Amino acid sequence: MSAQLRRSTAFAAIILSASLVAACGSGEGPASRAAVEIGGESGTELAERQVLRRGNGAEPQSLDPHKSEGVPESNLQRDLYEGLVSSGPGGEVMPGVAESWEISEDGTVYTFQLRDNARWSNGDPVTAEDFEYSLRRSVDPATLSNYGIMLRPILNAAEVIAGELPPEELGVRAVDSRTLEITLGNYTPYFLGVLSHSAAFPVHRPTVETYGDRWARPGRLVSNGAFQLQDWVVQSHIQLVRNPYYWDTDNVRLEEVWYYPIENQSTELQRYRANELDMTSDLPYRQLRWIRENLADELVISDYLGVYYYGLNVTREPFRNNRALRQALNLAINRERLTSQVTGAGEVPAYGYVPAVAGGYVQQTPEWAAWTQAEREAEARRLFEEAGYSVDQPLRLQILYNTHENHRTIAVAISSMWNEVLGIQTELVNEEWKVYLETRRSKQTTQVFRAGWIGDYNDAFTFAELMHSASAMNDSGWDHPPYDELLARAAAERDPGRRVEYLQAAERELLQEVPLIPIYFYVTKRVVKPWVGGYQPHIQDYIYSRDLYILKH
Repeated sequence: MSAQLRRSTAFAAIILSASLVAACGSGEGPASRAAVEIGGESGTELAERQVLRRGNGAEPQSLDPHKSEGVPESNLQRDLYEGLVSSGPGGEVMPGVAESWEISEDGTVYTFQLRDNARWSNGDPVTAEDFEYSLRRSVDPATLSNYGIMLRPILNAAEVIAGELPPEELGVRAVDSRTLEITLGNYTPYFLGVLSHSAAFPVHRPTVETYGDRWARPGRLVSNGAFQLQDWVVQSHIQLVRNPYYWDTDNVRLEEVWYYPIENQSTELQRYRANELDMTSDLPYRQLRWIRENLADELVISDYLGVYYYGLNVTREPFRNNRALRQALNLAINRERLTSQVTGAGEVPAYGYVPAVAGGYVQQTPEWAAWTQAEREAEARRLFEEAGYSVDQPLRLQILYNTHENHRTIAVAISSMWNEVLGIQTELVNEEWKVYLETRRSKQTTQVFRAGWIGDYNDAFTFAELMHSASAMNDSGWDHPPYDELLARAAAERDPGRRVEYLQAAERELLQEVPLIPIYFYVTKRVVKPWVGGYQPHIQDYIYSRDLYILKH
């Protein structure tokens, strides 16, 4: 069988599977769905019970904002906690606990004025001392935070993270109970955006010190966001209730928010159709056609500041010191076919790593991005042989992904491409979310692993710093001094144009060395019930439950 025929057969199987799944799920069409009057006669009447039910993907790793790292955790933490600032739909900075702030003329000293009515869920005032303690805790090596690196712009943060200085030397100071001063090591134009991330959220010191590692649990967790933790049943649900002490609680209409950890997207969609969920976290690729035909008015697809990629563990064989092999695998992926025939939600093929971001950044792409797929595959075969592999010397690889229907669909498609073009035999390994994160981090057994990165603020640096050699999130184990040096120059550069040039040069280094393989740039895709009011897409998919409400239905 020719390579072309094998390729066609593999993709025909994927498309046929999608058609069969869609057909099996099509028992309920537009004509058979009962008409529902939304919002009463006026269209704006609220439901008697304000309860929102959200699908949330995987079981959360933790509700400690300084220790967790995934999207499921972040969704919950944005309801439970509030930082100094918040984030608008386009990623713009909005006031949070801080009602105002001033920035020094040289851009290195930020002075925040906290709201006098900000309260913890037990009624305690939220103070500048709380933020001083929490920011120090976030960068303290003893906390074991993977996101402490985000706070590196703060004076002495890098040294504290490295264990060279105590946390008390971090450049944060409570001037008084309502005034917080943060001093940076260098001018950092994106710094305010960092403060909307969970790494900068406050935690309640008396609770943390009383319960230690077990503080973020029902009956103990004290938070300062619009909601508080009521119940958590592992692999079942997490229930939040409105925090009556939240400074803006009068404008929060939901009484309860229930999060459901559902890793299988088809199961999540079934529960949505059974009215057990008001919104999903994601959608199965294989049923998008049916959804477009039957739930078009409830389908929401929007821009998403993120990249889906495959990480390569460069600390061990076969990728260690073998750039030719890494590049061969990169070239053998047909991204146009993947996004048009497998994903199909509007994802953009990614040849570079950084998506479209603010600040004048020009997306970087390698020369071969302009080649035909046939030319790419020919070069992939040449590099594969240069790397020491052939039909007589085959390569066997393992792809690790977290349990997720769509991740498996993509892994099947990419393993087929690698087999067709290069003859690689691939084993697919899926693990539950928390186990998968630990396996990736250990770097002991991984070869290829599924990964994605959503920008924590709208700037190229949020993507670039992930691959810094000191980043706890650099699960490829890539250590490339020229790259680190370019990031250091970008961090210290005050001229916006020159700063962008350093970051673009850093991305070119990454694309040349290939410690990861960009596959596509994300879009968000979910279905939302018509009775969910206030829903507004967000470039980072920050959907704050405090903004939502339930219409009468």
